[in-house]
Amino acid sequence: MRSGRLRALMRLSIPLWLLPAFVGCVTARPIVTAQSACSSLIPDPWRSGVGGAPLYGPAPTAGDLVAFADAQTASLDKANGRTADSIAIIEACEARDRQAAAQLERPWWRFWN
Repeated sequence: MRSGRLRALMRLSIPLWLLPAFVGCVTARPIVTAQSACSSLIPDPWRSGVGGAPLYGPAPTAGDLVAFADAQTASLDKANGRTADSIAIIEACEARDRQAAAQLERPWWRFWN
């Protein structure tokens, strides 16, 4: 009678002895993020660039040259603004993605949260 009870306890304890071997098999879940999602936030018209100002007439006057220089400077300001805005959009998007990925990562001992 006594040996039967010991065998039953021994059979029940075998999984407990094997448990430490399986702990090494547990890994964190993989985090997959989109690699090129940030560039889709840039408006499509910005992809074509900013054209230069047209030069007026075959023999421009001084006023035409001043108007051309002013328009060309405005085009340059517009292009520089788009570049700075595009960089800011992509940096903000990448920071958002890094923050989301960091929130997904947890220490292995906090698997119940």
